[in-house]
Amino acid sequence: MKSKRFKLLLILVVLFFSGLLFSLLEGPVPTNLQDLWDFIIHHDETYSTIFVNLRLSRVVLAFLVGASLSLSGAILQGYFQNPMAGPFVVGVSSGASLGAVLSIYLGLNMQVLGFSLQSIFAFASGFILVSFVYLLSQRKGIFKVETLLLTGIAAGALTSALTSFFIFLKSESFEQAVFWLLGSFALSDWNQITTVFPYFLFCFIIAQWLAKDMNLLVLGDDVAQSLGCSVSQVRKIFLTISTLLAASAVSVSGIIGFVGLIVPHWIRILIGPDHRHLFFFSCLAGGIFLIYSDLLARTLLFPTELPIGIITAGIGAPFFIYLLNQRR
Repeated sequence: MKSKRFKLLLILVVLFFSGLLFSLLEGPVPTNLQDLWDFIIHHDETYSTIFVNLRLSRVVLAFLVGASLSLSGAILQGYFQNPMAGPFVVGVSSGASLGAVLSIYLGLNMQVLGFSLQSIFAFASGFILVSFVYLLSQRKGIFKVETLLLTGIAAGALTSALTSFFIFLKSESFEQAVFWLLGSFALSDWNQITTVFPYFLFCFIIAQWLAKDMNLLVLGDDVAQSLGCSVSQVRKIFLTISTLLAASAVSVSGIIGFVGLIVPHWIRILIGPDHRHLFFFSCLAGGIFLIYSDLLARTLLFPTELPIGIITAGIGAPFFIYLLNQRR
């Protein structure tokens, strides 16, 4: 198993640096390796704007959003003990998007204790929605996965409709609607990175710290309790950080579906269900997956840029159908 993890790590590192290089070279302004080398050596101001402010910031943000969504999905899949759970499927992403758009509609741009109200609204609405979905998925204390999926999809559709409603009340432009409902990194900058990174780092550290407890939760609450796990407290922490991860990602990129569904599932197949390793590899693979998805979104119909949600949905929706078929 160690050799599998090492091989996977090498592959992911190669994919990361390859994706980074291609993303730095691709864009409306034609550039090549010589231009990149000249910038590194001579620090040309024009190329600094292109490579650092426009392209590198976009790659870093895509990686952080992908890592956040993937880690959120890995947590939710362990939490619900089902590979079909994810921030998009259970409605966290849609709920977070509604909260972020609502804060913009109300004109709330201030900071509270270092946190933007947009992020606070995104977290609160995402947390409320996933809690609501979870409660509706229980009947007489028995949790039903099918009910979770159907409720999550219905709740996500409703919140997406409300998000569209507030967007069109605020603006006559379709661009904002596309951004929030289909996701994009077209407006990425370093300020957005500094917004997402602290949330991601904090949640990743907490997730790794409690990874052993997640391994116990998968065995069942009674078994976990008998082995010394504080089930109620740990569940609350995991639900909170998974929502916080999705909310922070959505607040800067809009809704990007299926990342948290696809990536953790395949990582679990490749290296096993031990969350001590699963969380780390899911973050790395999720970030890389979104780097390449963004690269496709930029180049597939160049010079037109596709919303990245179209790319991830094109890959994720058939995969979701496959999972449903396998479960049946």
